[in-house]
Amino acid sequence: MKTKTLASVLTLAMTGALVAGAAEARDQIRIVGSSTVYPFTTAVAEQFGKMGQFKTPVVESTGTGGGFKLFCAGVGVDQPDASNASRAIKKSEFDDCQKNGVTEIIELKVGFDGLTIANAKSGPDFKLTKGQVFLALAKDVPGPDGTLIPNPYKNWNDIDASLPAEKIEVLGPPPTSGTRDSFLELVMEPGAEEFEALKAMKKADAKAFGNVWKSIREDGAYVDAGENDNLIVQKLDANPKAVGIFGYSFLEENAAKIKGAEVNGVVPDFDTIASGEYTVARPLFVYFKKQHVGVIPGLQEFIVEYASDKAMGEDGYLTSKGLVALPEAEAAKAEAAAKDLETIQAPSS
Repeated sequence: MKTKTLASVLTLAMTGALVAGAAEARDQIRIVGSSTVYPFTTAVAEQFGKMGQFKTPVVESTGTGGGFKLFCAGVGVDQPDASNASRAIKKSEFDDCQKNGVTEIIELKVGFDGLTIANAKSGPDFKLTKGQVFLALAKDVPGPDGTLIPNPYKNWNDIDASLPAEKIEVLGPPPTSGTRDSFLELVMEPGAEEFEALKAMKKADAKAFGNVWKSIREDGAYVDAGENDNLIVQKLDANPKAVGIFGYSFLEENAAKIKGAEVNGVVPDFDTIASGEYTVARPLFVYFKKQHVGVIPGLQEFIVEYASDKAMGEDGYLTSKGLVALPEAEAAKAEAAAKDLETIQAPSS
């Protein structure tokens, strides 16, 4: 009897040790997701680490879509705690999270970022409309009679004589990127709507219209440059004739090397993005697993630090990295929600 009791105690002790060991298997916060939000989250992670109480979080740039796949895969110390996103979570992604046990998600809206179309300082100046960008990059475009034809444009001045007489070569984000999603919605869709034939198609067949503005040409004019926006900047510096698409923070950080194109008469800068005058802008987010709070050391404290006025406020340290701050009332609301660890409901789409 004593032997059996001792064995039971040892079994329970070993089980407890394994559970405790699993909970302590990771003492660093792990964050994945958007390359656009990456520099902001990295700055918060570094500041958080300097406080000395917890280790500096590990931040990986996997793209928004790739980040959500990792984030929604499950709960536990072998899964990431947070995901950066350059767009809001989709219903399909939220549903995947729920299906895999990630049932409590905290959404932190951290600020705004302008999508920029940029090229090397030594390259030509670009003054573009969204319609012109659509004609440059869409797989199919309206022909002379309004019917769709494979994109025939090789040079920018083929589209409009006022544009540079240079080959269309655009380095941009891949399909897994939130920047790609935002670019399609903020530039390609309204650009397509500038054409009467496509405006009529939208009314007659919204799905067919969606296929048009979501389809990027595949003949080499658009180059999938991966998730590393810094690499795109380096390529633009080396090739003044190419154009790149990325977040405003990368333009600001590399202002000595590259310049932003005017879009619909407005140049991207902090003021035009904050005011809404520059219409190629989007909100940025970080999503956290509430179920990991209390399991991963420092996660709740990190959320509070990220949402604080000293980080993402108008004079916070993230504005020096190119983040465009939320309006004061919206920032206060985001900070309060972060402190209370408020979770979100399923998005409508």
